Amino acid sequence: MNNTNNHDERIQKMTFSSVYPHYVSKVERKGRTKDELHQVIEWLTGYDEKKLQELIEKKVTFEEFFQQATLNPNAHLITGVICGYRIEDIENPLTQQVRYLDKIIDELAKGRKMEKILRV
Repeated sequence: MNNTNNHDERIQKMTFSSVYPHYVSKVERKGRTKDELHQVIEWLTGYDEKKLQELIEKKVTFEEFFQQATLNPNAHLITGVICGYRIEDIENPLTQQVRYLDKIIDELAKGRKMEKILRV
């Protein structure tokens, strides 16, 4: 992956609350629910709905969002291409974690079975 400091810094400073509504609309447009979205976010980060709402209200950056998260030990099983980049080749840990989140939300929106998304 052609890593650019500018790209990583943009992701680092972006607030989760600015992207969250896009996640919701993406999955709902494809016939999935907000509850399912919260389920995959909780699987990846350990955040329940109450904690997620608190982080949204605090307008935390993605850097803060993932610093406070307890990443699922199976997160490394999330592989493939997202936004033109192979996830397993991303060198910046924060950028990789954000792409993990993007990938599982993408899988949810595409109708993949929950067991597959959660790597059960």
